[in-house]
Amino acid sequence: MRSVSFLSVALALGPAAVAAASGTLGFSLGCKKPDGSCKQTSDYKADFDALQPISKLVRIYAASQCDTAKNIIPAAKSNGFKVVLGVWPDTQESFDADTAALQASVPGNEDVVEALTVGSETLYRGNFTGQQLLSKIQTVQKMFPTVTVGTADSWNKFADGTADPLITGNVTYLLTNAFAYWQGTDIDNSTGTYFNDIAQAIKRIQTIAGDNAKNIRIINGETGWPTDGGSNYGPAEAGTNNAAQFFKQGVCGMLEWGVSVFYFEAFDEPWKPHSVGDNGQAMDETHWGLYTADRQIKFDASCGY
Repeated sequence: MRSVSFLSVALALGPAAVAAASGTLGFSLGCKKPDGSCKQTSDYKADFDALQPISKLVRIYAASQCDTAKNIIPAAKSNGFKVVLGVWPDTQESFDADTAALQASVPGNEDVVEALTVGSETLYRGNFTGQQLLSKIQTVQKMFPTVTVGTADSWNKFADGTADPLITGNVTYLLTNAFAYWQGTDIDNSTGTYFNDIAQAIKRIQTIAGDNAKNIRIINGETGWPTDGGSNYGPAEAGTNNAAQFFKQGVCGMLEWGVSVFYFEAFDEPWKPHSVGDNGQAMDETHWGLYTADRQIKFDASCGY
């Protein structure tokens, strides 16, 4: 089934106009090697060598963790990549550490910095109100007036109005995360769920933004599907074939629709401990990569549009 067949469902809920140009594919990228030690510049260069045939854009989450900003920027320059660098604002300590890391690394390297994100699903976790997060973003905007500054959060926090203060506060770089897998959706219905989620977020953002909507970049900040070795989540079954189907139908369809996507994630991360899902069961989150931990691609990631 072609993903474009889901567009009528999405458009019924979503924006009045859809971008004509295809979206850009990027990747969420971890800062640790398979053994859990920190990546160095040479490791990021090797990551970029693997990703280069299909993408030249990555995002990271905390600039100071593992000296990520310091190490990834030279690799990006060497390999012709753009990077989205992150600030983890959940505590004052992490906010100060990440902004200090950015102040040490970004000036003079703005050419490879696509954007800065302040927070990753902080509204979803309830760490901040929309107004509180806006204040954090504005603080970073003042530090880096020539760099785009935004945030990433779950699609439903944009759709339900929680993020409205960001929209009215003129934040113009909004990453909306959407995982049909974490909604317990079976693979054959996953693309429809995914499109509807993103469409609801876009509709709310555009409605609240009004005339300013044309200045806002709305991007799917995270989506993906666990491959073989991952955990099932109710009807959402892990597996490489299912991950490939979601990529071909969902991700390629979203890109064709004109929405850029950061796929979660680039490489498996075997160092990660198991987590406990909302269903109370242990969840293996070490097999979400398009590539294995040793940078071998798992399935064909080309899009046919």
